[in-house]
Amino acid sequence: MAQRRQSTVTDLALVAVFAGVISAATLAPAIPVGAVGVPITLQTLAVALTAMILGPWRGFAATALYVIVGLAGLPVFAGGASGIGVLAKPSAGYLLAFPLAALLIGFLARAIVSRNQKSTGVRWALLFLAGLAGSFAFVHPMGIAGIAINAGIPVDKAFLADIVYWPGDVIKNIAASGVAVAVHRAFPGLLVHPAVERAQAQEPVPAR
Repeated sequence: MAQRRQSTVTDLALVAVFAGVISAATLAPAIPVGAVGVPITLQTLAVALTAMILGPWRGFAATALYVIVGLAGLPVFAGGASGIGVLAKPSAGYLLAFPLAALLIGFLARAIVSRNQKSTGVRWALLFLAGLAGSFAFVHPMGIAGIAINAGIPVDKAFLADIVYWPGDVIKNIAASGVAVAVHRAFPGLLVHPAVERAQAQEPVPAR
């Protein structure tokens, strides 16, 4: 019981810390691009890193906490923005996509870390692909929808406006996966409990 309580406290602490990490990422100067006014920020890097390190549920909780706190009025969004009014901006879709992207990236990251314990290069490449999966499954589609709805432009033009963020997404996921590999090397039980790792290592190889 005491061990379970300690684990819960640790999980809550990690969720709070990484929600703060995402908030801190907005302190870096945003780079305004395109005609719709959605700047390039480090938020997506922080979201991907959070999911790769914490896994699906804690990653989802941390990003959801970040979004909820910002919508509640704390100036944690890019440029110090906050409040429900941000949902009327072209960037709203990207913001709302963060928890869903973190959930997908976290699920993939947990599977990758549990099954690729020895090869750092393979783990890095797969985590990078997991980050891209979250981006292109949720962040970009929902971002395009937000641009189209809130900027009042056709979907095809919103898609073209979104393309400018793709190269940055690739670079940010490269960075996030590199940091995540280092973190999991230093803390191997963060996503996969050591007892689970030992059990997997002892599983017999099926005969062919």
